[in-house]
Parts: sequence; C-alpha cells; structure tokens
Amino acid sequence: MQDTPPSVPDFTQWPSFPFEGDLHVKQLDEPVPVEPPRRGEGHRECTACNAPDEAYIWVGERWRVRAMDRPTGLPMVLILESRSHLDLGDLPNLLAAELGVMTVRLERAIRSLDGVARVHVNRWGDGSAHLHMWFLARPYGRLQLRGTFLSLWDSILPPISEAQWRENLAMVAAWLAEFGGRPLAEPPRIQWQAPSSLAAQSAGEAAAEPEEETASVIEAADEIPEAEAAEPPATQEPANAGSAEKPEEPARAGAAEKPEEAEEPRQTQAPR
Repeated sequence: MQDTPPSVPDFTQWPSFPFEGDLHVKQLDEPVPVEPPRRGEGHRECTACNAPDEAYIWVGERWRVRAMDRPTGLPMVLILESRSHLDLGDLPNLLAAELGVMTVRLERAIRSLDGVARVHVNRWGDGSAHLHMWFLARPYGRLQLRGTFLSLWDSILPPISEAQWRENLAMVAAWLAEFGGRPLAEPPRIQWQAPSSLAAQSAGEAAAEPEEETASVIEAADEIPEAEAAEPPATQEPANAGSAEKPEEPARAGAAEKPEEAEEPRQTQAPR
C-alpha cells in the first residue's frame, strides 16, 4: 500500500512564494546508508582551494570574497570563503571570531549599495566541504521578495545590467579594503561615443549578441547535491574578467589584514 502524498504546505500561499498553479509534493526517496563525499572530501578536489586570487573580488590573509560569473536578478550575490580548507564546525576560535566580524563587515558593505533594503546570509554546504557563506541583497521596495524564497527569485528575475553589477562589485571590494586586504574588482570602463552613433550601435549589438542563461544561487556548483549534478564544476571566471583593462597590482598586495575595528567605515565610492 503506497503512502498518501502530503498536502501542499501553507507556504505556497504566501505572497513571497514565486510559483502559482497546480502543485504536487514529490514522494520522498528512501534514505541512503552512506552519503557521498562532497567536493573537498575524500579524494575529491576542492574548487575553492584550487581557485586563484584573481577569481575573487577581494582577498585577505585568511578570507576571500567572490561573486557569480555574471549578473543575476538580485543587486548583489556574494560568497565569503575561508582560505583554510575548513568547514563551519571545524573553525578554530580565531577564525570563528573573525567569521562574525567578516559577516557583519560584508553585510554593511552590500547594504550600502543603492537600492538594497536587506542582506540575507545563508549557509548550506551540501555540495562543498569548504566553508562558504552566501550574501544575497534584497532590492528595496520589493516586498514580495522578502523571506526564505529570495534565492529562488534570484534565478527568476531578469539580470541587472553588467555595468551596474561591476560597479557594485567594485564598491563592495573598496569598502572591504578599508580594513585591509586587496580589492580586485574594477568598475566598468566608460565607452565614449559620438551621440549620432549610439542608436545604430545599440541596435547592432542587440541583434548580434545571443541571449545568455543566467547563473543563480541554486545552480551554483557549491550547492548542487551530488545526485543532481550533471557534470563536474568548472573553474569560476574572475568577476572582473570582462573588464577592458587588467587591474593594477596594489602596492600592499599580499599584506595581512589590519586588526579588527569595531566602528563602521566611511562609505567608499569606487572610482568611475
């Protein structure tokens, strides 16, 4: 005799739930006796450990911050990673204390961006054994995006413009650099054109550029359970790979982060 599938839960009626229409609850699979190793466990390579600093928007002595490889539907989606190959429960006291400081610092940096109302902080970790914390910015005034479904809305909303995305990345990196470390994200370079050529070029670009599928939080390699992963994760492109100029190496590259400071830094505007 088959089990009766459970009824659709109440949260499907919440205003923040992103789907409508007929919904059915999946049958729950039987539990496996032994869970498969995550990336960075057993003999599986760790994507975070193999990634160079250039794949991040900001790097410090013990922490790094990276972005998705292209814009998504939210104003900002960032990932905080430890340099050491440790999971959350493995952190020694020093890194555990610094994780709290870095979490508050990165939340403030993202919340300082125009149009950001809240910053959701999440940790899943079913795909990778290397500690990584997600920071998702909720757009101001978008009340339907409040709550637990923000990561789903990120893959549903149309992506923000690449210019705005890169400017946001540069501003967050500059904010973090106020406390030390090295910013690696650059604002977009201004393309100067004669007014008469703008309309023609815009029309030509729209016809020539194919549409790209949007990356999202729920599609990230670090969060895909092994049973659902179609192929091994690819090395992530640097957040500033599409920039017209290669960023200069700051004079204090590789320097240790400054001691933790309690006060909030002044807001830093990235150069335009």
